[in-house]
Amino acid sequence: MSFSTQLRKESDVIFQGIFKHPFVDGLGKGELPKEALIHYVKADFEYLNAFINIYGLAIAKSDTREDMQYFQEKIGFILNSEIHPHNNLCQVAGVNYNDLKGFPLPPTADHYVGHMKSTAQQGSMGELLAALLPCPWTYLDIGHYLKDSFNPGPEHPFYEWITFYAKQETASVTTELRDRLDRWAETVGEIEKEKAKQAFIKSCQLEYAFWEMAYTQEKWPFTMVTEEV
Repeated sequence: MSFSTQLRKESDVIFQGIFKHPFVDGLGKGELPKEALIHYVKADFEYLNAFINIYGLAIAKSDTREDMQYFQEKIGFILNSEIHPHNNLCQVAGVNYNDLKGFPLPPTADHYVGHMKSTAQQGSMGELLAALLPCPWTYLDIGHYLKDSFNPGPEHPFYEWITFYAKQETASVTTELRDRLDRWAETVGEIEKEKAKQAFIKSCQLEYAFWEMAYTQEKWPFTMVTEEV
């Protein structure tokens, strides 16, 4: 059993919980509050900016130009492709995508970003890959789960979102990250792999928490108002 397959098996309870989360279920049913969609897009835009930062740190940790080029291409995927599912949610919510950019991260998303950045800065390349992997992997599985469970047609409000994450291009991101993590795991000891495993599981937990954050429209306890001088 490959290292990534083992990680997926041990975290299956979290994946199953994500599939059953009311936000994900609402995507399948085509029924979600406008406010939850907006909250999700605001947070996810900034989260993906952080994801780009992590790819940049991966480039800094890379020893070969092939690795550097790989992570550079993944930055391009986020910048040029992942705007499409965001636009789908904005269309359903009836808002302009550009109006949802640049907002502070809610507590859970802020914690998730902090986890990824600290892991990338202080950990090995394997820990970095393990911290990143749950995001594309859970979304890939969500896309297939919703497609199989609800069989959405083009008239479905979230058809573009679901089909985007169920398509081959998204699957390739997950497969490539898994392959890199598995190759790394073959060269290190059990202590290093355990650290990567913990990074992976924590990211899985935070993926679930991210959906909960969006559905409940989580906010910081106090709203701070800056007085003009």
